[in-house]
Amino acid sequence: MNVWLAIAAVNGFLAVAFGAFAAHGLSGRIDSRALQIFETGARYHMYHALAIGLVAIAVRGAPAHWAAGFFLLGIVLFSGSLYLFAVSGFHPLVFVTPVGGLSFLAGWALLAWAATRVST
Repeated sequence: MNVWLAIAAVNGFLAVAFGAFAAHGLSGRIDSRALQIFETGARYHMYHALAIGLVAIAVRGAPAHWAAGFFLLGIVLFSGSLYLFAVSGFHPLVFVTPVGGLSFLAGWALLAWAATRVST
């Protein structure tokens, strides 16, 4: 079983579920700025669920596993902090968000490095 592909699928499911929750469950319950923040979290969640799937299908080796790991860490830190901030208004969470963004960037850099190591 390809564990990273399963993780990608679960995260894709969660991104759609959170996006639907934002559109149907949060609309009218939180202000428009908080809703926009939540939707940003869902959008980046989906982008990086797809990125994990790309890694799982296209690239092998340690750098690729690290890339997928950083994408997953970014989902938890970036999207997770935005979700929690949007619904709670707890401001210290905004300090976690950039760490998640850096995790996304590290994942993309590692994916680029892994792609250069792929033999044809």
